[in-house]
Amino acid sequence: MSDFLPSNLLYPLKFTPIYQARIWGGTQMSDVLKREVPAADDPIGESWEIVDRNGENSVLENGAMAGKTLHELLQHYGRELVGRKAKSINRFPLLVKLIDAGDRLSLQVHPDEAACARIGGGAEPKTEMWYIVAARKGAQILAGLQSRSTRQQLVSMLNSPEVENLLQVYPSLPGDAYFIASGTLHAIGGGNLILEIQQNSDTTYRVSDWGRVDANGVSRELHVEKGIQSINFMNRTSPRIAGVTDHVSHNRKFDVVSTCPFFTVADLRLSELWTDDTGSFGSFHMVSAVNGPVTVGKADAPVRSVRLAAGETALIPACFGAYVIVPEQSGETTVVKTTL
Repeated sequence: MSDFLPSNLLYPLKFTPIYQARIWGGTQMSDVLKREVPAADDPIGESWEIVDRNGENSVLENGAMAGKTLHELLQHYGRELVGRKAKSINRFPLLVKLIDAGDRLSLQVHPDEAACARIGGGAEPKTEMWYIVAARKGAQILAGLQSRSTRQQLVSMLNSPEVENLLQVYPSLPGDAYFIASGTLHAIGGGNLILEIQQNSDTTYRVSDWGRVDANGVSRELHVEKGIQSINFMNRTSPRIAGVTDHVSHNRKFDVVSTCPFFTVADLRLSELWTDDTGSFGSFHMVSAVNGPVTVGKADAPVRSVRLAAGETALIPACFGAYVIVPEQSGETTVVKTTL
């Protein structure tokens, strides 16, 4: 007898966070999201909410199949879980993180497919999207080169704080998003709490760590040559996608990322029940609660629903069909919805 449910009994899947200590980690996961994060030598900087990689795999925490890994679920359900749009069913195509930056992250870049082919060594392309959940006063985003910055200037200034002058710098505002195409030089500033949607890749090339050292006086490894090879010096567009700032008494949907080949992202501002549908096996949906709790699932079947606190994400299988998102708080609740 199989210990997997029939696909017509699947439910929204919530996974146990995998916390990662980082030298630049912060406290907003506990301060803002009220999470109990584990103690570590370095502060917690990342929570991997949904991941299917060899080294880390999300473990299901809710429902009848609790304890299964995401990879086991994918192996069993295949396209019933991820849908037709997924290029492969070998592993889940996206990785969802919370980034809690107490200090600024390194100045870094992720390669595109062409750069990966040049660099080799198992490099994987990564395009990502950041959604700002919370930001402390003065927090910034550094993303993209300014129009007049040159390759020569960048190389000569990497070891200087002045390299920041070559970058596009933005004040962090909750509700704003940033589309970080592969090849974009970037750094998340200290004071940001960010929901990150990305291709399933862990390839990052640090080109500067701002002179930072650990408790033993040791600097982190840099990857300057590979990083310079990966930067798209032709792309000087602004990565910022401004969020809405007004409040109204009806549901609204805003397309955040709509033309990316790897994922689409929508910002839902909900004042009441929201109805949605995964369609005919096109893609899974991921629903991330941002600023308040919601219940996600079948309106008439509590066993096929899940409650999400702010900061939590549910994976809704591609075969799930119609579902509802029910905000619990009064006023406006923000939800980020991701599909392929």
